[in-house]
Amino acid sequence: MTENTIYHDDDATHSYIEEKTVAVLGYGSQGHAHAQNLAESGVDVIVGLREGSASRTAAREDGLTVATPTEAAAAADVVSMLVPDNVQPDVYAAIEAELDAGDTLQFAHGFNVHYDQIEPPEDVDVTMVAPKGPGHIVRRQYADGEGTPGLLAVYRDATGEAKQEALAYADAIGCTRAGVIETTFREETETDLFGEQAVLCGGVTELVKAGYETLTDAGYSEEMAYFECLNELKLIVDLLYEGGMSEMWDSVSDTAEYGGLTRGEVVVDDHTRERMETVLEEVQNGEFAREWIAENQAGRPSYGQRRRAEKAHDIEDVGEELRALFAWSEEENREKANAPADD
Repeated sequence: MTENTIYHDDDATHSYIEEKTVAVLGYGSQGHAHAQNLAESGVDVIVGLREGSASRTAAREDGLTVATPTEAAAAADVVSMLVPDNVQPDVYAAIEAELDAGDTLQFAHGFNVHYDQIEPPEDVDVTMVAPKGPGHIVRRQYADGEGTPGLLAVYRDATGEAKQEALAYADAIGCTRAGVIETTFREETETDLFGEQAVLCGGVTELVKAGYETLTDAGYSEEMAYFECLNELKLIVDLLYEGGMSEMWDSVSDTAEYGGLTRGEVVVDDHTRERMETVLEEVQNGEFAREWIAENQAGRPSYGQRRRAEKAHDIEDVGEELRALFAWSEEENREKANAPADD
């Protein structure tokens, strides 16, 4: 097993970015956090947003300079690409001519570079600084004097200073306060996609739905099935997040621990692991990337159909009613209403 280097504040030299102008393209979840944190760290920031973007007003109200993506890239030494993955190739096509030798093109996810959807010039540094948390957490942690852990990768070091500059950027958005782990574009992209598909998003939701349907098909109430298979998942995830699997096992009852240790492997068995390996292979060989790129080019017909089917599942109606019983529901809805949209 390989161990990746972890960097902290003492490893970052602010001078590598303090005299430069950073263009933050996009003002969604990550964009607003990066731009505001950079500005408060004393970095010259321009937010690049298309004409007519609803986020232009928000960025200006936050005290930031706003221009079109092309104008921002032309004025910048570092261009941070923080628009959604599927939009990035078109945005890059619009700003490519504004990248000068010695500039930096930076990402928060390696998808488009790793799968050759964006091919930067040879004389431009290509780096990644990826906070491991949603933008509102990155912003909140910074404002509280803390930081969100992040990833750092160098795809191309044309100037010989790409890594030092990326560390300085990570420092300016607060990530080195917590720790920045050095990785590669390939490792970040492939592990991220696999984790989302097999565990975090795809695996968990399918497991929840299967458990819910197993109970309701057996005649148990929808409310009980929801509480046992979805609602209480947060309690377990919080324990895992805060202290790992040992903390979780130590915190549940002995009955729950014995049942989990003996029955969990009945559900997630060797067959499941074989299918996970298939998912990973499709990430590694580019099959998933090609499928997703083609899906976007076709107008997302399958994506839209699957989203509608997911939202129509019975568990969503039951959940909407039961979540209203909790005090945190109102506060969460307010946060969602105020959260920046991807742009």
